[in-house]
Amino acid sequence: MGRSLPQWLETYTKFGLFGLVVGTALCLLALFTNPVPDPSFPWFSLPEVYRFPITQPRIEHWPVSYTVGIWLWITCAPALFLRGYERFVWRPRYGPTTWLVGLPTLAMIGLTTYCRFFWPKPQPATWNAPAYTFVCWAYCSTYDPLWSNLAYAIASIGVITFVMLVRRSSLAVATEATFGVLALPLGLPTLFDAYRRATMGQR
Repeated sequence: MGRSLPQWLETYTKFGLFGLVVGTALCLLALFTNPVPDPSFPWFSLPEVYRFPITQPRIEHWPVSYTVGIWLWITCAPALFLRGYERFVWRPRYGPTTWLVGLPTLAMIGLTTYCRFFWPKPQPATWNAPAYTFVCWAYCSTYDPLWSNLAYAIASIGVITFVMLVRRSSLAVATEATFGVLALPLGLPTLFDAYRRATMGQR
């Protein structure tokens, strides 16, 4: 069997997964109202014949429903790791360290790399730029490489934390809590795991 979550976290996970579905629907809705929902991807569009005869207002670069949809993804993404921990942690090679630390760290590295080197950045930079951690938001809303470098530094703490947990270091929980806080909101699963290990004595 898997592991249970505290009630408040189970509630977040349940509604978070629902939020991901709603967010996807809201992003797709923008396809049917605006010629180009996301200026970073001008090919992400439908012919006029398939669009509704209305156009959504934009919040900075993005239509309202697209903006809300993306921010729902950002807010709810940690629920994927929490549900994976809850459902599949009993399987070999898929313990808490993988679901609550390793995968969020890997996601942060991947997303930071994408935003830094591959994301077609809309101009000008905007406060409304989507990002999965607070430090990544600072980069995506300014395009200042300093913030991206800091995001990589934080992700490296996640890597170190993963190694320390595998080796059962006595300092692992403190390092884990540090990464969890610095990587919020994506770091929520890691922060939960630090709490779980510190207060419940669980491995």
